[in-house]
Amino acid sequence: MDEVSTDKLMSDLRTVVADAEALLRATAGQAGDKMAEVRARAEESLRAARATMEHAGADLAARARAGAHVADEYVHENPWASIGIAAGVGFLIGYMIGRR
Repeated sequence: MDEVSTDKLMSDLRTVVADAEALLRATAGQAGDKMAEVRARAEESLRAARATMEHAGADLAARARAGAHVADEYVHENPWASIGIAAGVGFLIGYMIGRR
């Protein structure tokens, strides 16, 4: 569930960044000191958001690799238990699908 929330958050953040970039492009021809100040603040916020997204993506990838490594070690150390767990999960999924 945490992974789904993280994926949704990252997707939403990418959408906001893309929309903000489009807004900045659309207002590029607007003149005035106030507009220049707002554009500068928005561009800085976008740079910070983009950096946060890149950091979060790298962190998420590192955690996924670590989880895969742990799972791989467990399967190699306990092959029969892994087969039993996989069979049990497969049985439960088949049973649940069959009840529909």
